[in-house]
Order: sequence, then C-alpha cells, then structure tokens
Amino acid sequence: MFLWIVRGNEMITLKHLFMLPELSTIKPVAGEAGMSRTISGVNVMESDCLFDFFKAGELLVTTGINMDHDEEKLITMVKKTYDHQASGVILNVGPYIPSIPNEVMDFANSHRFPIFSMPWSYRVADFVKITVQFLAAAEQNQSRFRDLLSELLFQSVPDRAYVTAELEQIGAQADQSFSIVVCSYDSDQLPVALVYGIEMELSRKYRLLQSMHRENQLIYLTVQLRGSDLPLMKLTEAIRAKKTEWRNLSIGSGSEYPVMEAQRSYQEALTVLRLAKRHPYLKICEFNDLGAYRIIMDVRDPRIIERFYQKYLGQLYRYDQLHETDFVPFLRVFLEEDGRTATIAHKKFIHRNTVLYKVKKIEAILGADLGHPFVKTNLQLAFMIEDLMR
Repeated sequence: MFLWIVRGNEMITLKHLFMLPELSTIKPVAGEAGMSRTISGVNVMESDCLFDFFKAGELLVTTGINMDHDEEKLITMVKKTYDHQASGVILNVGPYIPSIPNEVMDFANSHRFPIFSMPWSYRVADFVKITVQFLAAAEQNQSRFRDLLSELLFQSVPDRAYVTAELEQIGAQADQSFSIVVCSYDSDQLPVALVYGIEMELSRKYRLLQSMHRENQLIYLTVQLRGSDLPLMKLTEAIRAKKTEWRNLSIGSGSEYPVMEAQRSYQEALTVLRLAKRHPYLKICEFNDLGAYRIIMDVRDPRIIERFYQKYLGQLYRYDQLHETDFVPFLRVFLEEDGRTATIAHKKFIHRNTVLYKVKKIEAILGADLGHPFVKTNLQLAFMIEDLMR
C-alpha cells in the first residue's frame, strides 16, 4: 500500500489522507473548503446516541443501517458530528442511505464541513484499516522531528546545519520567514478538543510546521499563508466562543524572522501574552499591534528607559512606600479611565470626593497637572515601561 507521509509536525489533514490512491473512489461531495481540517482517527458509528464515545478530530463513517431511511436522523447525526468537532463524515451510500439529502449538503457547504460519498461496494473495514495505517505511519514520521523547536527556541546558538536539514524534511526552506505562535491556557494539560479547535482555526492563517507542549503553552512554528490577512484576534475569539471553559485561552504571535532568529519571535509572542493579560481590553494578539510598546522596546540604551521611568513614577513609588499609600495603582486606573471621576470611583470602590482628593495629592507630589495631555502621555509611557520591565 502507498502511504503519503506527512513531514515533520505538520498537521495531518483530510487533504493528506485522501491523496491515497486506495481512497480514490471515496469522493468529497460537500464542504470541500474544509479539507484542511485535521484528522486524529476514524470512528464507525450507526447511531446519533453514541457521541460519548466520539473524540474531537475523528472522521466519522456510517452506513445508516439503524436510521430506518429517516433523513432527519441522518441530518441530526451530521450536525451532532460537527458540534463534536469531527474532521468530517463519510456516508456509505447504498440501501440504507440511497442518496445524500440536500439539507446535509447545504449544512456542510455553509460550515466548511467535509462530507464524503463512499460506494456501497467499498468495504468499511478496508477504509478503517487503510486510515489507521496511514495515521500510524504519519505519526511515526512526525516523532523524528520533535526536537527542532527545542533546538530553535532553547539553545543559545542553534545548530544551523541540523535546523536546515530538519526544515528540508518538513518541506520548508531555511531562507523563508517564520513566526512563533504561542497559545496559553490556565492549565498544564490542554484538552484535546481545545488543541483541535486551536489548530483548525490557526490553519486558516498559517501553515503549522511544528508544535510542542511546554508547561501551559502550546508553541507552533509557522509560516503565514499567502493572501491570508485574517487578524489573529478574530481567530482567538472564534476559539473562545466554542466553549465557555475556553474563554481563558490567550494567543500571541511574534514577528516573522529567518529561522535562526526564531527565539526573537518567541520572546515577542510571550511579551504579547503578558501585555494581553495585563490589559485584556486592548485585545492584542500580534506583536505588530503593540504600538508604542514596540517603540519602547526598540530603545537600545536601557539607561534612557530607566531614567524616564524614575522621573515620572519613581517619586510617587517612594511616597507610597514611605506613607503606606496607594497612589501609584490609583494613578494607573486614573489614566486607564481617562480621568472620569464616576468611573474611577466605581472601579476603586471609593467616593468621588476621594477620587478628587487623590488626584490633587498626586499633582502636589509630582508637581504636575494630571489634566494636561503631555503629562498624561508621559505617565502612560512610564506605566508601559513598567509593564515591560515586569
């Protein structure tokens, strides 16, 4: 049997599977826009009541034998399969499924969810055997390349010859531009369904070359797809919307660099995650969206940054330490809320008169007018420096 070997840690997709000549008689009939969906296994199911045994990423196969020629049952099964984040559905067309209902076709096309037609003469057992062998061979091949990302990200000087050779094995060139995408989740164990959801969405923007799991991070080496200008934040929000418990997922990406500078992209992605956690209202996912933070980071002399920071916040910090006050955190909220007294009072659980008192006291300590745009800009920059320092 011929096996299409998937190189490196590139995701195994339906497109890869159905390049096998042994599967040429099984045709996609709807939802072909979703052929890049990843596949983790195959599941033969004859009832829409057995989804407790179904795993995300599996390709479902059914003959319809228990559906009594009821189209509604078939439509319900397809929709449930999609809701359970299946890779796609293969319908064994024959005595139990004489034809594929139009409603199934319309649903598949609108949701980019592949539906395949399998001839009745094709044995389901043969399909399962071929698919399992294909996935096993591809997985074995992938494991050979598991150290590439570690070499790139965690060796002070990556081995160029090794990196170049490994990239060639996964069909990439060392002179391409690469970026690192980091997905962070508040648990050391990422649910399999969440990983599948992440990879399905990210594959709309990137070619995912390799991945690794490190503590609570899922790290990808990527190449951006040509013509794909989807904002990463949009993809992140799409993942979060799938399940309530996924709302604490954060994704950050670094800029594109030559592969030997992947560490730089990784550090940028981590910076994005730190800032996004500190300022969730900013809705940032990409290093290129950091604005003034990038200007601060490009200042090569750290003494300039330190002097600026001390000039605008050092004195207030010293006052807080000496008098056990909280003027620094109050000032941050004041700037974030653009000085709106009622909003600040509500956020800090204090009376509006207390807000006014604190503003006057800070102005006296700093010798500055907090209502002046120039003063506010400098103080905001000082807090941005603090975000990066921490």
